[in-house]
Amino acid sequence: MSRPNFEDIKSGEEFNNWYWLKEEMVAICKKTGLPHTGRKFDLRDRIMYALDQPGKVKPVPKKQKTKSSFNWVKESLTLETKITDNVSFGPNFRAFMKSQLGDKFSCHSDFMDWMKSNVGKTLQDAIEQYRLFEIRKKDPNFKRSIAESNMYNQYTRDFMKDNPNESLKNLRRCWMLKKQLPTKDGFVRYERSDLEL
Repeated sequence: MSRPNFEDIKSGEEFNNWYWLKEEMVAICKKTGLPHTGRKFDLRDRIMYALDQPGKVKPVPKKQKTKSSFNWVKESLTLETKITDNVSFGPNFRAFMKSQLGDKFSCHSDFMDWMKSNVGKTLQDAIEQYRLFEIRKKDPNFKRSIAESNMYNQYTRDFMKDNPNESLKNLRRCWMLKKQLPTKDGFVRYERSDLEL
């Protein structure tokens, strides 16, 4: 059983039985006149809503306005610079962090999440927290959490944990075949039976 064309899908539940790339959902939203910005799950919910309630559009939550006008692109950053609610992780920020932490500095999701939830702290605090994240990475039992929307990374982790001697080629083959099959909720999850695909 292969995934039907979007035009042949009649309900949100049926749509949610299949794996869709974000780019595919953006294209569906554009084609059907739905708002096409937002996270992958926002797009999915918007399409399901429209399928179940023809002619209606799920309201898009208004983006919360930032209070700070600090310009993270142009301002000179220092250790005393306070983290604001409009923090930006662009070239200016990365250059400053590399000047403090070295060229191996990487703006990973755990660090960015920490920054966004610590408005009012300083970049000195951020540097100390980054160092703690780096120490944590050396713990052999530590595994960074994977965002729910990043199914491929979660699938990869679960597949390789269960099949440490399998090749990446076989992993990718299983993923490609599995994501074409119907699911209960639109999530592609690793199962040992995938090796039989």
